[in-house]
Amino acid sequence: MNGSKRMERDIKTVGFPVSWKENEKRRAILPEDAARFQHPECLYFENGYGEVLGIADEEYEKLGCRIVSREGVLRQDIICDPKIGDADYLGTLEYGRIIFGWIHATQNRDITDKILDRKLTAYAWENMYNKGRHLFWRNNELAGEAAVIHGFQCYGKMPYETKAAVLGRGNTARGAIKVLNMLGAKVMQYDRRTEELFCKELGSYDVVVNCILWDVMRKDHLIYRADLKRMKKNALIIDVSCDRGGGIETCIPTTIENPTYEVEGVLHYAVDHTPALFHKTFTKNNSELITPYLQQLMEGECGEALTNSLIIENGRIIDKAIIQFQNR
Repeated sequence: MNGSKRMERDIKTVGFPVSWKENEKRRAILPEDAARFQHPECLYFENGYGEVLGIADEEYEKLGCRIVSREGVLRQDIICDPKIGDADYLGTLEYGRIIFGWIHATQNRDITDKILDRKLTAYAWENMYNKGRHLFWRNNELAGEAAVIHGFQCYGKMPYETKAAVLGRGNTARGAIKVLNMLGAKVMQYDRRTEELFCKELGSYDVVVNCILWDVMRKDHLIYRADLKRMKKNALIIDVSCDRGGGIETCIPTTIENPTYEVEGVLHYAVDHTPALFHKTFTKNNSELITPYLQQLMEGECGEALTNSLIIENGRIIDKAIIQFQNR
């Protein structure tokens, strides 16, 4: 067998399923980026994959990609899905498959158990960095932007009428502050060093936006249920991180269809996939970003960013954070 045929045989196939998660319209790869793959015939898209973006199946097919049923997609070597951690099919994949997307296994024991049970290999987008910068920084920024826009729509007030506290100094917080400033809110920012000060000043804010990804080893909260009584009447909490029982003790992740609930007179907004509200913006940025990494996975030649994002390999936990959380 010559070298080229051997290479063809070793190339892994990639399946792109349509997410069944509520209002999840983000897609992983656009046709213009599918055209950049050396082996587009190894890309399998579920029927109607691009319909929510106005993309016909034929646009993928004319590039050499395959359009198949959902079952056909899920039989491929690699499954690429932005919200794969929430996927309904996760516990039914064939043993030894590779999953690539947002997984969040550390915070979710049930997700970890499904991956271990099927002896899957998992590369987590949340663990992908380039020289210290998170590769998906724009997605995180968009999460903050989208949560503020949607949260205020639910609140019924314009930001310029409010005084807002933003917790965190990362990409998500930057996105939230960008929108709040553009719409005229009075904004104060806090981080881990000023947590105590925030707790003291909590009662002066109309809106609190939490953008701190909570350390799963922490047992405390930034806002306890009892603290809600110290907040302004009809105040709003926008919990972008939406870690259940994390920074906000009363946080329960919500959906785009039912985004809010009330506790002690304080409106809580905790949608767990706010970038999906602007799925076209996300998809355009994300598609271009992940293309080279998907090609690395297909060829089995992973660079540093992918290697460091490997959290579970063939059902064996690699990420120490998952082990620490499960053993706490």
